Amino acid sequence: MADASVSEAKGGPMLAADGTPLKKSLSRALRRQKMRALALIAPLLVFVLLTFVLPIGDMLLRSIKNDIVAETLPATVVELADWDPEAEALPGDDVWMAFYVDMWFASERKEHTRLGTRLNYEQTGVSSLFRKTGRRVDRFDTDVYADQFVALDAAWENPATFASLLDSDAADALPVTADAWARWKDFNEEEGDKVLEEDVPDFLYTALYHDLSKAPQVSGPALSAAAAAVPGFETVSLPEQFEDADEDWMDPEVWKTIQLYSPRVTSGYFANAADMQLTPEGIQQRPENEQIYGTLFKRTLFMSLMITGSCILLAYPVAWLLANLPMRVANLLMILVLLPFWTSLLVRTSAWKVMLQQQGVINDVLVWLGLVADDARLTMINNQFGTIVAMTHILLPFMILPMYSVMQTIPPTYLRAAKSLGATNWTAFWRVYFPQSVPGIGAGSILVFILAIGYYITPEIVGGNTGTFISNRIAYHISSSLNWGLAAALGTILLVVVLVLYWAYDKIVGIDNVKLG
Repeated sequence: MADASVSEAKGGPMLAADGTPLKKSLSRALRRQKMRALALIAPLLVFVLLTFVLPIGDMLLRSIKNDIVAETLPATVVELADWDPEAEALPGDDVWMAFYVDMWFASERKEHTRLGTRLNYEQTGVSSLFRKTGRRVDRFDTDVYADQFVALDAAWENPATFASLLDSDAADALPVTADAWARWKDFNEEEGDKVLEEDVPDFLYTALYHDLSKAPQVSGPALSAAAAAVPGFETVSLPEQFEDADEDWMDPEVWKTIQLYSPRVTSGYFANAADMQLTPEGIQQRPENEQIYGTLFKRTLFMSLMITGSCILLAYPVAWLLANLPMRVANLLMILVLLPFWTSLLVRTSAWKVMLQQQGVINDVLVWLGLVADDARLTMINNQFGTIVAMTHILLPFMILPMYSVMQTIPPTYLRAAKSLGATNWTAFWRVYFPQSVPGIGAGSILVFILAIGYYITPEIVGGNTGTFISNRIAYHISSSLNWGLAAALGTILLVVVLVLYWAYDKIVGIDNVKLG
């Protein structure tokens, strides 16, 4: 302290006991505290990052990611870029040549089925089209080119001939053949084979014919002789080969779909999630009979609000009783409230299915009481009513507990004071007690609504065709149709809707007014 005073008297910086400037010493101590605090919360931050932030980021990425077309058909995508889909004509020879090479490699790597599945989401029937073609592409009649080149010069049968030509300046005059050769070398390396010991595939001879028929001039005796002989070669039509594999290749709509979904980033998933479709002319509305997701989103919001409202009506009196009854009775009631948590969700949902069906307990009781005729039993299952009832029962404890925790903090003397000042029971409750319980209602409502809007097990069991949520469709695309891109787009839209509603709630009610006791 004396050192600090002396330093201050001399006009210099204040020093700590160890002689360092006091400001620097305080900054160091504060930095150490922050590092210790960060080390304490680091496990939680890592857990949140791995289980919450990264999955959401992956979902957002999958909703726009579209690599499979460009990776499986790289040469076709490049050639199709110049094709005019509005001309209603099939692509030219360059596209067919590129597609032949791409399909050969895709078939060998077993990637054509994945590609067909992806494009089948946009145009029905494309999946079987790619499967059938993948089985046939290796048996195309293009071996006639191999026979003619080998008959012209036996050296063409040797892979070393292609290697010497295509690893030199001659590759510039043979772009398609050079690209096919480079890809074939990479493919053999992947398989652990030596390219110079393998038989030259038919697609390389086809590519060589394609290049030589267009090359204005080539150098070297072998290429010059082949170029001179090519005009007299017997030819094979690649479009006809593909048509023999499946006549749907003659449909320009198939090629439009391939071109449309060739970019690595696409808005097609979000377009489908909004009941629209991506077309060469832009995003357009789907036919009315194909618009299902808008209806599902509206139904999900409506039913989630109904479930939240029914939980509020049922939970408020229960929470009031828990907060105002003697401790022993309140504890017994609390055990009954928590009891559903000890029972399987599937058991509780299945129980409601048994109770609500037309031959179930509730209908039998109504018939026995004479309130319902035996031939006019109520339909309370496989619809919205059944979903609302079952989910209200399941989510009710999540509304009771926040309400109870807040009501427990409201002193009962407030009501007695209000009554002593002349207020009726209703006025004392509405003007004094209810406003203080609103934070508990807000906390329970947010909790129940967010849980309800993402539920899919209960609606799947008791909802039927009219009581399912958008989450059921998301689960279907993840587990059954395997359209993860569309599922990610639907999940992203649902996330945005929840965030918007949360923002609106904060603006109207105020998130600061939400309490858990």
